[in-house]
Amino acid sequence: MNAAFPSQAAGAATLPAYFSVDDIHAYYGESYIVQGVSFSIREGEILALLGRNGAGKTSTLRAIARLDNPALRAGEIWLDGVPLHKMKSHEAAVAGIGLVPEDRRIIAGLSVEENLQLAQIVEPVGWSLERIYQLFPRLRERRKQEGVTLSGGEQQMLAIARALARDIKVLLLDEPYEGLAPVIVQEIARTLNVIRDEGMTTVIVEQNAVAALKLADRAVILDTGSIVYDGAAQEVLEDERLRAEYLAI
Repeated sequence: MNAAFPSQAAGAATLPAYFSVDDIHAYYGESYIVQGVSFSIREGEILALLGRNGAGKTSTLRAIARLDNPALRAGEIWLDGVPLHKMKSHEAAVAGIGLVPEDRRIIAGLSVEENLQLAQIVEPVGWSLERIYQLFPRLRERRKQEGVTLSGGEQQMLAIARALARDIKVLLLDEPYEGLAPVIVQEIARTLNVIRDEGMTTVIVEQNAVAALKLADRAVILDTGSIVYDGAAQEVLEDERLRAEYLAI
């Protein structure tokens, strides 16, 4: 832990935790990537998971989602009292984890609506199509269009909507603003604020750190697989030295 930027984790731990990651260690083969990461989130919070390239952000998300790579070798992950660390990825998904990967993984050959309906095959079903279309009017307009032919911003909306179509409790977003115009970034941020107002708990990994910090309640900064900061997002925005050392902004 860098003494210049002491962690706020001890204070955060006194708050009622809805979702918690406790000392997780994850590896790609013998490469030690996630090195004792711990944080907790209250229901309805947005947490920005930040750091330079290679800091272990995406690997942490993948470990939370219980994907095989990286392999979780130690630590615990709890969602509303349920031990996710004992589960396979499909079990964690049913328990309420919704991962939106950087590549979005829109299914070719299916329309927007068919992509959403396919997600709803998995029980329990989450948001209705009507509720999703109210949140994403563009998707309603393009519901018969093949999903992979949408613009980048619209594909990101579809990827988030597809996660909501299941009954998720925690939304994990990996680089949701990647390659998007600023006006689309703002639109997606507004949407994520609406989702938060409805009680969704969100973890966002994003290279556009300023945009993520403006959206988030709290921030966790990783450096070479370990946490160097855990505290208020606003504090990071105001601390020039912290941003320069760990976020290069």
